[in-house]
Amino acid sequence: MNEEQAVLDFFAKAENLPLGLAVAEQMDTLREQINNRLWRELLPRFEALINEPERVWQIELTEDKNAPDSLVGLHCTLRDEHALYLRPMLEQQYLGGVWRIYFGLMWSVAPSPDQLGLPAVRSLKESLQKAGFKNNEGFLGWQWTAFHPRRKDFLLCYAQQPEKLLGDIEAVFKALLIAHRESIEQANAALKNAPRGLAASLNQLRDQLID
Repeated sequence: MNEEQAVLDFFAKAENLPLGLAVAEQMDTLREQINNRLWRELLPRFEALINEPERVWQIELTEDKNAPDSLVGLHCTLRDEHALYLRPMLEQQYLGGVWRIYFGLMWSVAPSPDQLGLPAVRSLKESLQKAGFKNNEGFLGWQWTAFHPRRKDFLLCYAQQPEKLLGDIEAVFKALLIAHRESIEQANAALKNAPRGLAASLNQLRDQLID
């Protein structure tokens, strides 16, 4: 019998079940607290990253719209914000029974077909596709990472080697910005001067399942 099964058998006993359920509830709370701390500790790293060399972007924490006290990611907004633009983002999503972090370029509002057809936007989309990014109505490009923020191995790594883990997550986002920064700026400049498309809120776009 392995150690995990022995623990399960112990808490499965009628006299131990109340303790097991109480511990489980406390651990769920602890996982969420650690998860919130993760995003707060990533925030200053990303602020430094996106503002080199120019302060074009500002970065904000993303809250779970169904649980305002729960943080689920980070997203960029333009300091000179206009209605339609592409925002770099990194966020966690619950899919298939697990939390997993993904990242990419999200639309601030839904673009029209004409706006999607702008040369700078088409060029950026093609570059992202060549780099392995997928796309859908909410994202010009998105990609899963290897990070599962509520899983045991992730939490233990965060507890034991926080700087390494934070650095590894930062590196994923940094690669997107370094490889595509100029193209993102060109696409957003083109979108700023293009006719406005159909508007959709950020939450509506986020609600669309990634497939």
